[in-house]
Amino acid sequence: MSWLKYTLKRLLMLIPVIICVTFILYVILSFAPGNVAWQILGEDATQEQIAQLEAEMGLDQPLLVRYGKYMLGVCRLDFGTSWFGGEDIAKLFLGRLPFTLLVAVLSILFAVALGCPLGIGSAIKQYSLMDYGVSFVAMLLTSMPAFWLGTMCQILFCLTLKWLPVSGVGTWKHYVLPSVILGANTLASMIRMSRTSLLDVIRQDYIRTARAKGASEWKVIMHHAMRNSLIPIVTQIGITFAGVIAGAVVTENIFAIPGVGVLLINAVKARDVPIVMGTVIFVTIIVGMINLVVDIVCALIDPRIDFAS
Repeated sequence: MSWLKYTLKRLLMLIPVIICVTFILYVILSFAPGNVAWQILGEDATQEQIAQLEAEMGLDQPLLVRYGKYMLGVCRLDFGTSWFGGEDIAKLFLGRLPFTLLVAVLSILFAVALGCPLGIGSAIKQYSLMDYGVSFVAMLLTSMPAFWLGTMCQILFCLTLKWLPVSGVGTWKHYVLPSVILGANTLASMIRMSRTSLLDVIRQDYIRTARAKGASEWKVIMHHAMRNSLIPIVTQIGITFAGVIAGAVVTENIFAIPGVGVLLINAVKARDVPIVMGTVIFVTIIVGMINLVVDIVCALIDPRIDFAS
């Protein structure tokens, strides 16, 4: 039952994280320039109308009181409604989440399926032509910003070659370029991590002992080295998956995907505080759950990891 206690402990640790993140964000949004009530009512609104709307929205109350009331609503699973559209925040987020998760999962699958074999092959053939070529590709992908790479790929594959649609969602072709662009930087990190991790393992004494006993190179790599090198790789996958969800903001805007990233950017521009706060809370919970799953998977891979520690 140690894993159950560990899971409950990690879930409880999410509470102070959510409180700290939301409070800092709420303070920043509250001190941002501009008047939300004036933006909602328009330029022709009178001071009386603005004051009345601020009272209805609770904007005339102290900051801590407003934040406390909002968090009490969150405890009741009431994330409020949009100030501008009137939509329920939970329904709005859950309606956008599948698009973001689909692109994120596809990008991770692309990066892992291509990056791990390349990194492992690069480690096995260290200082070879393959090693130098793979390292060059990893550095190249790391140095290219997503917005620039996405724009160049749109020009080449969508406008010039007309192989793929430029933007939007609908068919599987709409998700090819966004997944590749979003996974490009992750691919580079997976190459570097899998290469470094395997190199660290194959230099250990027990690997030399296995070779000295006459074990084949294939058995040494696959049976002895691979499993022990998986923990940093799995950890990196979890970290990058959390980063991919955050990085989806750029990709979704480039390819006009109606996901969480576009929702968050538009809400920040409009100062729609309930949408921003709700989105950040949901994303924080998702990232925390991903980290929890990664820790459990690492413990299953390496029995030496103790949940009670």
